[in-house]
Amino acid sequence: MAFIDKHRILEKNATLLLVSSLVVVSIGGIVEIAPLFYLENTIEKVKGMRPYSPLELAGRNIYIREGCYVCHSQMIRPFRDEVERYGPYSLAAESMYDHPFQWGSKRTGPDLARVGGRYSNEWHVQHLIEPRSVVPESIMPSYAFLADAPLEYANIEMELKANIAVGVPYDEAMVTNAKADLEAQADPDADWSGIEERYPKAVLGDFDGDPTRLTEMDALVAYLQMLGTLVDFSSYDPTSGYR
Repeated sequence: MAFIDKHRILEKNATLLLVSSLVVVSIGGIVEIAPLFYLENTIEKVKGMRPYSPLELAGRNIYIREGCYVCHSQMIRPFRDEVERYGPYSLAAESMYDHPFQWGSKRTGPDLARVGGRYSNEWHVQHLIEPRSVVPESIMPSYAFLADAPLEYANIEMELKANIAVGVPYDEAMVTNAKADLEAQADPDADWSGIEERYPKAVLGDFDGDPTRLTEMDALVAYLQMLGTLVDFSSYDPTSGYR
């Protein structure tokens, strides 16, 4: 009864209720926020993650420019139906080099977090040119113009430097070789030793079906083909990391 009487006093005194609410919220905020100041990194380290290659980065810029994120998420939730449909659920580390991240919440089209390697380059090109030719129920618009648009990459070194400024660990060799790496990744006759060393698991070769030119289609398909391929989930244990 005494507790009820005290609670009534709190309810009837607006000033006291406001101060008490602020105290409770402040304590909760401190408990949640203060520990973060003592952590160097709140993202678990996952073997295999690396920065985007220059061609993948250019493709990601096109992906954002064309608004692909409006209809496609890149975040597989830890639910059985999602894992069975798309693959292993997304890890925070897989987005650690994304600025901005592409998690999204809208799925007019399927989630793309694990789309890399699921389809051939030819399938992606055909799907982007005429979506309904491979997915009859698709409502996606055509992006055929990408196959005719030359890829502009004169400032690719500056793109890497801008990412360095926000914490992406590109090194001097990556910046120096940015243009050469971008061109080599889409050239089936190129020497790939350098790019394979700098960007492990990068998908190499012609992407748009025409090795004589470098197009925006090359870049976008290169980006799509690496999504979700860097982490080896066969050796990943969600309870303790890598076995």
